[in-house]
Order: sequence, then structure tokens, then C-alpha cells
Amino acid sequence: MGLTAHHFSARFWALIGATFLGFLGIGTVLPGLAPHVRYDLHGSDQTVGFVIGTFSAVALFSRFFSGSLVDRRGRRIALMVGMCSCALSGGAYLLPIGLSGAYLGRALQGFGEACLYTGAAAWAVELGGMSRSAQALGYLSSGIWGGISAGPVVGHWLGSFERAAMMQVVFALAAAAVLSRIPEDYTPPKHNRARIWIPTKLIPPGIAIGFVNVHYPVIAGFLILHLANHGNSGPAAFSTYAGVILLSRFFLGGLPDRIAPSITFNGGLCLMAIGLVIIASGPPPVLAIAATGLLGLGFSFPWSSVASTVLKATPVDQRGSTLGALSAFYDLFVGLSSFAAGMVAKRFGYPAAFLMAAVSIVIAGFAGRFVFRGKVADPVEEEVAA
Repeated sequence: MGLTAHHFSARFWALIGATFLGFLGIGTVLPGLAPHVRYDLHGSDQTVGFVIGTFSAVALFSRFFSGSLVDRRGRRIALMVGMCSCALSGGAYLLPIGLSGAYLGRALQGFGEACLYTGAAAWAVELGGMSRSAQALGYLSSGIWGGISAGPVVGHWLGSFERAAMMQVVFALAAAAVLSRIPEDYTPPKHNRARIWIPTKLIPPGIAIGFVNVHYPVIAGFLILHLANHGNSGPAAFSTYAGVILLSRFFLGGLPDRIAPSITFNGGLCLMAIGLVIIASGPPPVLAIAATGLLGLGFSFPWSSVASTVLKATPVDQRGSTLGALSAFYDLFVGLSSFAAGMVAKRFGYPAAFLMAAVSIVIAGFAGRFVFRGKVADPVEEEVAA
């Protein structure tokens, strides 16, 4: 099917489906993990935090390896490695080795997630074509967000952490089976380029992406607590936030392909900043829900706007490394802002944490000026037909 065709190919949707299954497995163990560590393994509250944080720490450092793996060995191999790591993670949770099994499971899960996203994003862009890269990334994000959102529902329905861990193995192996049936056109280069962990050109887009995502730990950690004193609309507001992101990335993800990505980037930032300021003001329930919807709508565009712009100027054999580096900025900023938001909220109150996130959006806008200035070069490699 040609690149100008309206629909994406069956190979593309198979990739999205496999990615959904992988992240569905990751999400399945989430609701039972903390109680499992705290009550079954007799860990402290601090231990719960360390176990959960292991995922992010390992994922951050694995981005660089996964990007190199995607470029040097191929997209499908990287994805298969990620799925196998997720399957081993589920098995590690079931080992009779106490807290060591929980740490090992989270570490394998973090490594697997790094390989999953980097490989899937590089492959999705190529199957969709660079002219539709933002839309391809939007569909991929919908699959990932859908899996992470539906996973806890499945985990709760299963009724025990052990069953959830076994289901993670099943989902990962099912995804690997789907991936094994998808033909890959990418051929790794015979002579690998010298590795640069973070090229200078990726620093501005990485900083922009990082500051855009400062708001996420604020929303995840303090939205419900903050709105509990303002009509208790937190659960409905968070569901609205997540639902709008899922739907807008699926139906509106192609906007950065049709209009200037700088417009969708800055427009998204404006919506995010407005939403955060309204939330910080302690609004009544209806306005709070509308504000989180506005925040979710705005958040749907910056990543695809930046990533598609950068990828269009990136050689095909460096796209995995580029995506890995950009994702590392996300992990780093989310991790650091989690601590910062906690300190700000403790000292100045919940509204200050949301205002901190709004200021971060402004900084992201300044960084974005260095991403979108000038004309993006045409891709140096031929696109893969979808």
C-alpha cells in the first residue's frame, strides 16, 4: 500500500496490537504490586517506593542500549528482546526469593519497556511513512496508553498478584508471537557509526520534552488530593485527563503532519498551561473536570510534534538511538520532578505544585523555539512503504 493511501497497512496495525499487549501486561501487575511488597513480602513503605522506582531507574539507563539495539540489530529483534524481558519479569515476581524477586521483576520490566517503546516507535514511523510520522506515533501512543490504562482493570479482575504476574507472561508471549509474523524491511548497516550517547542536536528537543512532562507526576500524585478539598472531583478529573489523551492521540494525532508542528506544539502548551493554572486555583468540580480535559488535550501534541520533526532529519539507522535519547529525557525529568513536586507541595501546598508544572510548560516553550526554527531537512533515507 502506498504512502499516500488513506489507511495504514495490516503490518502497522499488527505492530500496534502487539505493543498494546506488551503494555497491557505491564499494567496488569500495577494495582497489586504495592500491596504484594507491603503485606506478602513484609516490606516497609520505603521499600515499596524503592521497588516501584526501580522500574524508572532501569528504564532510564536502558534507553541508550535499546536505541543502539534497534539500529544495529533491527526493530523486531529489539521488540522481541523487550517482550522476553517482560515475560521473565512476570516469572521473577513468582520466584520464592522474597523482595529480591520484586526488585528483579521491576528491573526486567523497566528494561523490557525501554526496548518495547524504542523499537515500536522506530518501526511504526517507518511502516506509516515519514510523511505521517506524527499520526503513526499518535496511534502508537494510543495503544500504549490503552494498555497501561486497561492493565490495572485486568489485574484487579484477576484477584491476586500471582495471577496478574502470570498474565503478564501470557500477554508478553502473545505479543511476541504476533511480532514474529510481521515482516521487517529494515536492514541494519554493515558498518556502524560511532556511538554518541546524546548528540548536541538532541539537547533542545530533549529539554522541551522533559519540561512538558514535569506535570505528569504532579497530576498522578496530587490531583486527587488537591481536589478533595474542592468538591472531591479528583477521580472524575483524572479519568477525564486520561480519556482525552487516549482519544485525541488516536483521532487527532496526525495534526502535526498536516499543519506546522510548531503550531501544534505551542498550541498544546497553551492548553496545558491554562488547564494547570485553573486546577491550581481550586475550581469547582465542573470546571476542574473541564480543566483536566483541556490539559489532556494539550498534552496530546508536544511529543509527536517534536519527535516527528527530529526524526525527519535523522538517518534511518539512527532513529532508534534518537528515540531512545529523547525518551531518556522523559524518564529523567519525570523522576526528578517527582521529588521536586513532593517538596514543593509539602512546603507551599498543592496549588504551588501545579503552578510549578505551569512554569515548566513555559520553559518547554522556550526550548521548543530551538527545535522548530528553520526548515527541517528531508529524510536522508527512503521511506518504507506501509
